[in-house]
Amino acid sequence: MNNINQTVLMSGVDYFSVEELNPYSDRTNQPDKLTAAEEFLSIKRALESSGVTIVRAESPKSCQDGIYTANWGLCRNGVAVLSSLPNMRQGEEIYAREALEAQGLEVIPAPYRFSGQGDALPCGNLLLMGQTYRTDPRMHQFVADELGFEVISLETVPQLDNGRKPVINKVTGWPDSFFYDIDLAVSILTPELIAWCPEAFTKPSQEKIRGLSLEKIEVSLEEATEGFACNLVSTGTTVIMSNHAPQLQAAIEAHGLKIITPEITELSKGGGYIRCTTLTLDNN
Repeated sequence: MNNINQTVLMSGVDYFSVEELNPYSDRTNQPDKLTAAEEFLSIKRALESSGVTIVRAESPKSCQDGIYTANWGLCRNGVAVLSSLPNMRQGEEIYAREALEAQGLEVIPAPYRFSGQGDALPCGNLLLMGQTYRTDPRMHQFVADELGFEVISLETVPQLDNGRKPVINKVTGWPDSFFYDIDLAVSILTPELIAWCPEAFTKPSQEKIRGLSLEKIEVSLEEATEGFACNLVSTGTTVIMSNHAPQLQAAIEAHGLKIITPEITELSKGGGYIRCTTLTLDNN
């Protein structure tokens, strides 16, 4: 069976706004709230029409990024490793814990910084996991021990300044990348098929991905950064993805998967997209 992402947790856009937290965000470019709400509903409807069960959680009060539930944790077999978020997002953590416990999950706090499923994508028993930017490398072994995944440790390329030196995020104090969460650089289409942007990864990580016994679709840097192409949700048969990544869409359709492309303009202003709005509850 190729069924994946069958039950997901979503919150809402009640407090959504843009703060200077990632390379995509610009406080002078605030989202239109009505359009953002419509986009959120379009994602929800697309998921429901694809057979996905939506569990709704309360929108975290006064939390500008609370819509991005993918960053709340990582779940498997009734256990959830809770995220440890950047300073500006820590108000979400109590809401995340309450929402996951309400689903009967055993919740384990992360001992180091951890960006949840945004930076840790299950692919069968494999877990493609990012590091350096929003996730501490020490979380890789912790997640492997707690959830039983075979972790594939990956790293995306850093954001560089004009002097070609790595940029340090002025809010978090952590290194930064245009692919600060791995779900901006790779996506799971089925347990046997992934899409990835080679240019988003360091050379050693490119070699690791090429060495995996999986089918792979390559995504252009342009579609990954400008179209948020990799930030999608697949059920294994239907893919809810960007309406601004025609090359990836054609490649996915060539593999026989159905495509739904909601129009997203406002949610992306916070540096998130379709995958970011959902946390999968039923990885196994």
